[in-house]
Amino acid sequence: MRDSRKVAVGVVGTEAKLARLVDILAVAAEPAGAEGIAKRERKGVPSVRERLTMLLDAGTFVETGALARQPDRPDALYGDGLVTGRGLIDGRPVVVIAHDQTVYGGSVGVTSARKFMRALKLAFDTGCPVVTINDSGGARIQDAVGSIASFGDISRVLEKLSGYVPQVSIILGKCAAGSVYGPINTDVLIGTTDSYMFVTGPEVIKAVNGEDITAEQLGGAAVQAERGTLHHVAETERDAYAWARAYLSYLPTSCLEPPPIVNPGLEPEITATDRELDAIIPDSDRAGYDMHEILLRIFDDGEFHEIRAAFAPNLITGFARVDGHPVGVIANQPLVLGGSIDAACSDKSTYFIRLCDAFNIPLVFVVDTPGVLPGLDQEAAGVIIRGGRVPRAIIEATVPIVNLVVRKSYGGAYGMMAARQVGADISFAWPTARIAVIGAESAVDLIGKRQLAAVPADQRAAAREFLINQYNETVATPWVAAERGYIDAVIEPATTRLEIRHALRLLRDKHPTKPEFNPRKHPVYPM
Repeated sequence: MRDSRKVAVGVVGTEAKLARLVDILAVAAEPAGAEGIAKRERKGVPSVRERLTMLLDAGTFVETGALARQPDRPDALYGDGLVTGRGLIDGRPVVVIAHDQTVYGGSVGVTSARKFMRALKLAFDTGCPVVTINDSGGARIQDAVGSIASFGDISRVLEKLSGYVPQVSIILGKCAAGSVYGPINTDVLIGTTDSYMFVTGPEVIKAVNGEDITAEQLGGAAVQAERGTLHHVAETERDAYAWARAYLSYLPTSCLEPPPIVNPGLEPEITATDRELDAIIPDSDRAGYDMHEILLRIFDDGEFHEIRAAFAPNLITGFARVDGHPVGVIANQPLVLGGSIDAACSDKSTYFIRLCDAFNIPLVFVVDTPGVLPGLDQEAAGVIIRGGRVPRAIIEATVPIVNLVVRKSYGGAYGMMAARQVGADISFAWPTARIAVIGAESAVDLIGKRQLAAVPADQRAAAREFLINQYNETVATPWVAAERGYIDAVIEPATTRLEIRHALRLLRDKHPTKPEFNPRKHPVYPM
């Protein structure tokens, strides 16, 4: 009988094939070898797979495309500078994409771009978030037009995912050229303090126009956060991954699913912390206070996950929970510009409204604003155009919206903070609220000019103060707004947390109304 264990000459047996697989996988885990490891150690940064371990739940990463490399090049490195796969964050699936700086500088070539798009397609097909760890110099020069064409292909897939699944970009190292246009088309960008983003680096700028500028000035993390490009700057990589995990805890896996619910039903009665709200608004209109002190008292567990804190800080945006359900929060900050609305915070608001609406997260507006910031610089910055987008975004939003006026709501800012006539489903006000076209001082100076002129000069200041107080007590009051049906209720500050809870329970089953027939393709935004 023939012995089946005998192998023909030249045929590689199973044992040898398995051994070769082990060797190949070992090489693929560190494609740049000892030199790449040494380079990474000199920089003091973790490996790309260590980064994914910090981001994901322990032991959940499943890699795809580890053996991909450029064809027809025997010396081509495995992975082609990109690690892709899938894992879990808080038990929920995510697709992950991470650049490997030790392989071709993390640049994107034709092969790695195909891996990138396959990972994005997996996210689209399975309806789960995408987290990209960016540490890349951009398009790979050696791949010529194939590399820049690949960025176009990636952009088309990113657009398909936008508003369908959450997309998070983490910026590490120096990201340039094409490697910034991908992240900027995702939902949020997180950088570390030593990260950089720019289209062209300092060397290129100096060569082209002779301008001397440092990487920090050009696109350092602090600068990009102030510009609004980065939504958060973390001290360390580990902090960046923790922030990304926290952010995703408020988001659904896709727009087809509800956001996660955490600890509903806590503190069903008014607490001592709630009662602190009764004394939080200063008696003087000119006195400031920190809006965060209100936000920490009107949502579950005093929890608030702020987005874009360094950009346009006169407006606060972020996530909280009401009765365990995530909500998006937009609030004026009286400590910065008195809480005025300017061009920059208009962009911040429009973006956040559309982000929350895309993923079915209700919105809560907390209002204390003297109006739109006046001045030549604001007009030059396009406050009309940029401010005009805010009410449009509110009108188009289909999620439940609650509006709460705690102090001032004047002029055009009234609509920009989701007044009921613009889009709020339920509108509350505290007894301290003042709602009017303009503030008392400006109103008296305009409409009381003749009346004051008739008063003796030595009594004019007292007369002006009297008229201001009269305006505040008879015109700009929440009672007038409530009597005329412009707000739904004047509430005690201490009851706010529970009133918002009741309002959102009432609105929980709100469904988008079928729009009246309109033959248009889409509206045109002021740009």
